[in-house]
Amino acid sequence: MLERSVRHGIASCQLLCTLGGERGLSLAQLLRNTGITPTQLADPSSEIEAAQELALIRNLVTELGDPPGLGLAAGARYHLTTMGIWGFVLVSSTTLRSALRAGLGYLDLTYSFSNIWLEELDEQASLVIEVDAAPASLRRFLVERDMAAILTLNHEVLSAPLTAHHITFAFPQPPHSERYRAALKVQPQFDAARNVLTLDAQLLDRPLPQANTQIREACEVQCRALLARRRVRAGIAGRVRDRLLREPRNMPDMEAIAAELCMTSRHLRRLLDDEGTSFRALADEVRQALAEQLLRSPRIKLDEIAERLGYAERASFIQAFKRWKGVTPRAFRSV
Repeated sequence: MLERSVRHGIASCQLLCTLGGERGLSLAQLLRNTGITPTQLADPSSEIEAAQELALIRNLVTELGDPPGLGLAAGARYHLTTMGIWGFVLVSSTTLRSALRAGLGYLDLTYSFSNIWLEELDEQASLVIEVDAAPASLRRFLVERDMAAILTLNHEVLSAPLTAHHITFAFPQPPHSERYRAALKVQPQFDAARNVLTLDAQLLDRPLPQANTQIREACEVQCRALLARRRVRAGIAGRVRDRLLREPRNMPDMEAIAAELCMTSRHLRRLLDDEGTSFRALADEVRQALAEQLLRSPRIKLDEIAERLGYAERASFIQAFKRWKGVTPRAFRSV
């Protein structure tokens, strides 16, 4: 089961439904078993569970027969204006490096179901996309969508054409792979170890044309508020999350919390699954939220943060934080 648990805005579903409609699918086909109503879809202020968007993606991919390149066509439609306040943080950043760090730091405000992080080596900068937690039948679409969206968004942030040095996909080479070169402006390598988009590292320090420190800071405040609101939980997930928040240094396991709630761990697992989450996702959610809060205080050392969150050593905390946010705690703190 996918562990991404933050709620999504409706804009992505609107784009996907438009794409499906252009390819002959009805709204009923696309919204089947998603719990999304046409009224919600038409309301730009609507928010849905991430699992609902994933169900819509499953309908889109299944009804169209999972054609290669469908995700590329979808990803090219995601513009800065689609991304809400997250997009304003990117475009008002001082450099592309700053924009990427902020964007990855608030990745939960996007429509991605991937873990994405930045790696720098010699004169190359690589964005790595990992979708191992997603259903296997949807991974190609999700990777394609993220790859195309990254290129589109960075092109708009730079206000200049952007071409990758090279792109690798971990999935096998599909039929009609020439459409990938046409869409990505570079011939990708398939059957690679990882999904990676590599750029010239010199681009990272290029000043951005719409940089504005005051706007960037104001937008980050809104990002934090929006993320906190979307993480608020009700139902049994809310009760579990509240219980985990009481003792972040020594979190009880699922069996202990289930006993407190007078139920078996198996029943608790089923209830959480019905609400689109899991015990592990909630534990990660709590630790991630607390880690972000603690990292904003420059006086608290990483060792102390790791200890407060129940990690035996700093390295384990750093590894977990990178999995959550795509950047190291030090990089997150420096944004």
